[in-house]
Amino acid sequence: MALYERRPSRQPDRPVLVVSLEGWVDAGLGATSATSALLGSIPTEVLATFDGDDLIDQRARRPVLRIVEGLNAGLTWPEIRLLVGEDRTGNDMLFLVGPEPDLHWRPFVASVVELAHELGVRLAVGLGAFPAAAPHTRPVRLAATATTPDLASRVGVVSGTLEVPAGIEAALEQGFAATEIPAVGLWARVPHYVSAMPYPAASAALVDGLANIAGLTLESAGLHAAADVTRSRVDELIAQSTEHKAMVSQLEDNIDAAEGTPLDLGPLPSGDEIAAELERYLRGER
Repeated sequence: MALYERRPSRQPDRPVLVVSLEGWVDAGLGATSATSALLGSIPTEVLATFDGDDLIDQRARRPVLRIVEGLNAGLTWPEIRLLVGEDRTGNDMLFLVGPEPDLHWRPFVASVVELAHELGVRLAVGLGAFPAAAPHTRPVRLAATATTPDLASRVGVVSGTLEVPAGIEAALEQGFAATEIPAVGLWARVPHYVSAMPYPAASAALVDGLANIAGLTLESAGLHAAADVTRSRVDELIAQSTEHKAMVSQLEDNIDAAEGTPLDLGPLPSGDEIAAELERYLRGER
């Protein structure tokens, strides 16, 4: 039984597949906000939907009930969808969006890979963001996981060997690699002390990185403008504490000394206090 249903739609021409499924590591909502910005600027239509009953634990991700004047007006079910659109110069794009599957990862990966071949996908790009020992005063750097050394080197590599819990995007990368579709995961390094709040600079870096590695023309001006506002707010709070300024200064020194070297995901300095103060500060701004 197929896990997806095709919808009537045009056949894309050598599209780039963007994978952005909610539920795994997404510090600062980097991937979520990047995808929202892209879908807000690119008209799309639904190309395929996946069977939520087979893939989603609906007690963990409950449908949303709409109540109108006391009447049950319907449910909105969590859904994984494949959308098709194009960038500003007419390059076709696919977006795999929705919640990360709770169940049946292997059949899901096989279904997505099957669709990717059927649709002629030339490159698959996953988006993500993780907390890192990085200052908010420096540009967001991207790290990569990839199916080939060439793809990884075009973005930046994580040094050494790591064993970490995997998200569905890692399983998809493996599936693409096994069937010779180039695939790369782009990961924004979000300052650990702001990773619990929206961090538009990470989203802007992901959109720009996607455009660069896939040869696309994408809109990121709104994200960069939002990043400037966030930077000003964080600067204002940091300036109020000598301890916080010293921590950021140390992070700046570390990043500047490592410029041009492979990324090292070392232990994070403690940022709990500054993170808590940032959350209180931003709640007061609303």
